[in-house]
Amino acid sequence: MEQKLKRDMRMGDNLRRLRLDHGYSQEKLCAELQRFGCDIGRSAYSQYEGGELNIRISVLVALKKLYGCSYDEFFEGLDIEN
Repeated sequence: MEQKLKRDMRMGDNLRRLRLDHGYSQEKLCAELQRFGCDIGRSAYSQYEGGELNIRISVLVALKKLYGCSYDEFFEGLDIEN
């Protein structure tokens, strides 16, 4: 059985916090992500932050490199349900 990721607003909040902590606008961040090979527009990234769209793993990998943070920072405050 295939399991899908559940959208979580707190994930979007974490993405927004990290972006702002590093001084990026959504547009500038998307331009930086493209340097890491992630073809993503501001509209899609806005949906990640708004919890409307699940973030791609390749984008998380690029953000981790760009921010120099741990993966834990993306998932801070999220509870895992069994």
